[in-house]
Amino acid sequence: MTDYDPRITELYDTDNPDGPDHDYYRALAAETQAERILDLGCGTGLLTVTLVGERRTVVGVDPSTVMLSYARRRPEAGRVTWIDGDSSAIDGGPFDLMVMTGNVAQHIPGQQWERTLKQLREAARPGTVLAFESRNPSTRAWEKWDAEESTTRQTPFGPLTEWFDADESSPGVVRLLSYAKFEQSQEVVVEKLELAFRSAEQISRDLSAAGFEVRAIWGDWTREPFNGEQPLMIFEAEAAKGKTGETAHG
Repeated sequence: MTDYDPRITELYDTDNPDGPDHDYYRALAAETQAERILDLGCGTGLLTVTLVGERRTVVGVDPSTVMLSYARRRPEAGRVTWIDGDSSAIDGGPFDLMVMTGNVAQHIPGQQWERTLKQLREAARPGTVLAFESRNPSTRAWEKWDAEESTTRQTPFGPLTEWFDADESSPGVVRLLSYAKFEQSQEVVVEKLELAFRSAEQISRDLSAAGFEVRAIWGDWTREPFNGEQPLMIFEAEAAKGKTGETAHG
């Protein structure tokens, strides 16, 4: 993958602050009494470091060297095991709780998604909870992104102008171009993404095929049940009995 511009990474936490989503995942960690937590796609580690607790170990995995470099500089970062890579690099299991936050699931395409779920199952024991969110494709969020006008804001790097181009390149796959123009230098940074918009039914099938049982699909961070109309789908699944994490390391 092409890594993130370090300046964009420096702004990431401002654009994606701690909020109700992180509160939900922290509450889930407490409810499950998790002692070993995996944060796959941990990014800058804003949530990851707050999951650490007494008698609780946390592993953060991300394929972005730039993001992990930022995460490793956080206060309390030394209490987290940071791993460069994707799901194939998972180590330290089996885990009691596994999370993928910030719509990470949508950044994992096609067969890589199937592989990721299987590798997560290998890092789990029966009853381990897997939780993550994904945007509801029926609300077609990318159309709003594409229609938005450019905006300019002040940053530590001077004025920054941002805009998006988005279109559904094939059913369920959205091509997103994110533009960031640093006005002082006139440099334009372009981030190219392909996002997978999967239905609740498809994700449920994929989880089942990988050895997970869906126990809830929420429509918001207050755990209102998903009714098909909310823009977000929050999945809670459990590793099913009969398949164990023998291949997990640790």
